[in-house]
Amino acid sequence: MTEPKTKSVSCSCDQVHEDELYERLKIIVQSQRTVPGALIPVLQTAQNLFGYLPEKALRIVSKELKLPYSEVAGVVGFYSYFSTTPKGKHTIRVCMGTACYVRGGQDVLKALMKELEIGVGGTTDDRKFSLEVGRCFGACGLAPVVMVDDETFQRVKPSKVSEILNQFE
Repeated sequence: MTEPKTKSVSCSCDQVHEDELYERLKIIVQSQRTVPGALIPVLQTAQNLFGYLPEKALRIVSKELKLPYSEVAGVVGFYSYFSTTPKGKHTIRVCMGTACYVRGGQDVLKALMKELEIGVGGTTDDRKFSLEVGRCFGACGLAPVVMVDDETFQRVKPSKVSEILNQFE
């Protein structure tokens, strides 16, 4: 007996959700259209909606606020708070301040990059982790220091990187 032929149907659940976010963004931007200096608050709201600033969102902001796209993109590029790449569920920050650097922070960073298969500023394909560096976390006596979200790991050795990451699986 042969199996009945079925038509492959792909779920567009994520697309519907994303479309709803863009519609929300349009409404928010339209409500701020006449407010002087609305660009940065609107961009903050957009980033909160999406978790980052996709190009389509920037184009909507540009169109609805009647600003050149180059101005909107310029503001996003200028402020380090804004990100045009998706962020992971967990943000890993490696301290590269003097004490952490001298005590092996660079080796810890390399181990994380190898384990996660991403560079600084990158996000894993599964969007579980984003990797960043910081200049000083104020814990120099505990160097090298790594933060995962709000949790601090002290005296981190490259050999312990997998163990730390496994806590966030």
